[in-house]
Formats: sequence, structure tokens, C-alpha cells
Amino acid sequence: MEKVELYGLELGELKELVTQLGEPSYRATQLFHWIHAHQAGEWEKMTNLPRAFRERLGEVGFLPQFSCLRQWQDPWDGTTKLLLKLRDGEKIECVLMTYEKEGKASRYTACVSSQVGCALGCGFCATGQLGFRRNLTAGEIVGQVWALQRYLGPREGGKRIGNIVFMGMGEPLLNYEAALKARRILMDPNGWGISHRKITLSTCGLVPQIKRLAEEEPPVELAVSLHATTDEVRDKLVPINRRYPLKELLKACQYYVEKTNRKITFEYILIKGVNDSLEDAKRLARMVGGILAYINLWPFNPIPGSPWEPSSGEQVQDFALQLKERGLEVAIRESRGSRIAAACGQLRYYSAKEV
Repeated sequence: MEKVELYGLELGELKELVTQLGEPSYRATQLFHWIHAHQAGEWEKMTNLPRAFRERLGEVGFLPQFSCLRQWQDPWDGTTKLLLKLRDGEKIECVLMTYEKEGKASRYTACVSSQVGCALGCGFCATGQLGFRRNLTAGEIVGQVWALQRYLGPREGGKRIGNIVFMGMGEPLLNYEAALKARRILMDPNGWGISHRKITLSTCGLVPQIKRLAEEEPPVELAVSLHATTDEVRDKLVPINRRYPLKELLKACQYYVEKTNRKITFEYILIKGVNDSLEDAKRLARMVGGILAYINLWPFNPIPGSPWEPSSGEQVQDFALQLKERGLEVAIRESRGSRIAAACGQLRYYSAKEV
């Protein structure tokens, strides 16, 4: 019998497994706490579980078994990227971002992948150039947070990941069930206990899944990669636009806001001479002006083989000003980790020859 990925089970599923093994259901809560609150990677550390039970768990299940092949740290902003090898040999990247206040680290955000590769082929994304290999399991998604927290240090020391963004490799909403299950595991107060408001799912604009998300409880913090103000340009940047064009996408976003009363974040990458004109800014303001939304802008992060260049700092500021003058909430996002290819759009799959 194939072993069970224990760190990919919700508490209710663990209780079913534990009772099948002849133990009282409260053992599941203890086990869940060890796995997710303490990131215990060895059965021996779970000292309040009977030895015989631990041995049985080792026979039927396994704990995170990632190998960290490489790690990088951006000397400028402290962003860390890990290259992880999964049980089947596939590789993914995940990122830890540190935010400082008054010179001290005050917030840690994990950026996790949801797929090995990606099928959507967005032109500004290194992952998209490599094609799709497979979906990650819920446990493999949670396991990235586990690996990043282990890198950061014991949670008891105060260095605790408190924010999660599904903005790594892959399209989370093409791996809907696993992504939402991972979210539920990360929110469980018996483990990570991360607020639903601190977990953001990003999408390139899958309309049916956005509508489905509107029914989730608690509501999902949603980020939509917009990146263009005309279908002609967006077809080139985000090919899924040919299936779900801007008009249909924005209608789904409005539906999501009305159903959840949650603000959507629109992500907009600025590429020199492609989508960064003042006319683009004015069109963007008209497009999203009636939607409860927040707009994140950032200049294109260069990737190998791309003919595009990032917009200048002055152009980014002028673009933002146009939006603010029209009453929109706007932020210019810092491209963290760009020196180690860890910024948005730069994550990729490494072949065996490269590690």
C-alpha cells in the first residue's frame, strides 16, 4: 500500500486515519500540532505520542521529504529562494520575503508554487516558457511553507511566517482542489493558524474558477494578473485571455466582489512601450473604476530570452499618478529578489544538469 502524505491531510482526515489505526481521535490533533505547529520532521520528536503508534504511523505515512538542492539570498533586500527536489525527482522553487520596520524584520511572507511548470505560457514569465509537468499535492504546497520556516528558524524564536502568497510557479486555480486544501491546512488554528486574510491566491484570469471562489468560506484574498488594457495586448502577454477576454474577466471580478464583499488586487506589470502609456493608464482606470479593487504596479522583471524591457521609474510613477488622480488605490510594488531570479515572473524549473 502506498504511504500517505500526512502533512497534506486536514485535521478531519487525520482523525479518520488515526481511528482506523485504533487510536482515540484526539491523537490526530496532537499529530497535526506536531507536524504543522512544530514542523517535526522525525517521529522521535513527537514525545506525547505512544511509541507503538509512532511506529505504525511510519509504516502507513510519511512526513515532508524535500531535499533543498540550492538556496540563494538577495544581498540587497534579504529575499531567499529555495530550490526543492520532490519525492519523484521533480523540482520547484519557493521564496521567503522579509519586510523590515525601523531596521528590524517585522514580517515574513512565503511565496509558494502550485504546479511544476505552467501550461499558460505567459510571455513575461520564465515558468511559463517551460511548459507544464504536473500539479503539486496539497502537502507539497504546505511543505514549501514548512521548508521556508525551517530555513528561517524555530517559530518559538519569534521568526514566524505570517503571510502566504500563491504566486510562485504555476497557476493555482488550475490546481484548485489542492490549492484550497493547502489554504485550509495553513489556516487551521491547531497548526499554522494563519488568518485567511493573510493568504492570497493569484490567477491569470480563469473565469469559471473565479466565480467558484466566490462561494468559498472564509472568502479568499484574490489577486488577478491583468497586465493589459486591450485584448490585443493581453492576448500576447497572457494567452488565456483568448479564452476569457477582458470583458468577461472583469465581469467575473465584479461578481466576486459582490458575492464576497472582498477587495480584489489587480496586478499590472509595466513593460516599456507595450502597456505603459498614459492612455493605458486612463483605460485601466475606466476598466476597473467600478470594482472594489486595489492596483499593484511593478516594472517588468527581466527573464532570459525576452525582448522586453522594464518601464522606467519615471514612467511607472506617471502611470501610478494617472490612476490616483482618478480615485484608484495604487501601490508601486518593489521587485524583491530580482538579483537571484526570485521576483515575480522569474521562477523556473531547473534541470538535473543545472544543480
